[in-house]
Amino acid sequence: MHTIGSVYTSLLRHWGPQHWWPGDTPFEIMVGAVLTQNTAWTNVEKAIANLRANRALSARVIISTPSRTLAKWLRPSGYFNIKAQRLKAFCTWYLDKGRRARHMDTATLRRELLDVHGIGPETADDILLYAYQRPVFVIDAYTRRLFRRLGLIQGDEGYETLRALFETRLARRADRIAVFNEYHALIVRHAKEICRTKPRCEACCLRRRCPQYGG
Repeated sequence: MHTIGSVYTSLLRHWGPQHWWPGDTPFEIMVGAVLTQNTAWTNVEKAIANLRANRALSARVIISTPSRTLAKWLRPSGYFNIKAQRLKAFCTWYLDKGRRARHMDTATLRRELLDVHGIGPETADDILLYAYQRPVFVIDAYTRRLFRRLGLIQGDEGYETLRALFETRLARRADRIAVFNEYHALIVRHAKEICRTKPRCEACCLRRRCPQYGG
């Protein structure tokens, strides 16, 4: 049977390094994490391109931009009115505490992020891992789908339960930040291309020991 560690090794061997997260600066990564909620990354790229074209890819400009205008720029990302509010809330936090966040311990910084309007556990952990380079494992719907099919989780566990499981099982890795970064990216790649809602089991590098495939 697969283990959390062996799945990482197999996916990395099959797909190679993914070089995540897309973004030129830590702040751009944070903006992308907020905007990627409930939408595809291609849509987020269009929204970020709109911000860049309007010289608005900064916390101060985002806060000072009228909500209607900001929502128009964010339209490609979906739920644009809600995301405009959430992005403004995040940028307010960022200007107040975000630049001092590098000096906070991870648990404190995570609590700070979760207190921001519209920031849930997955978004907070995206920001922690990819922007602040903290050893936090991101749990998403792809992770639940893949590891439920592999028989390693039930799939209905709470977010914190699964996060603790992955972090514990991978605790002995020499560079946890790099491994968590790469592993999350590999899970997303594999779930999008192979372990879809209707899985392509014949093309799966994990199929030989997968209960979904038949052993």
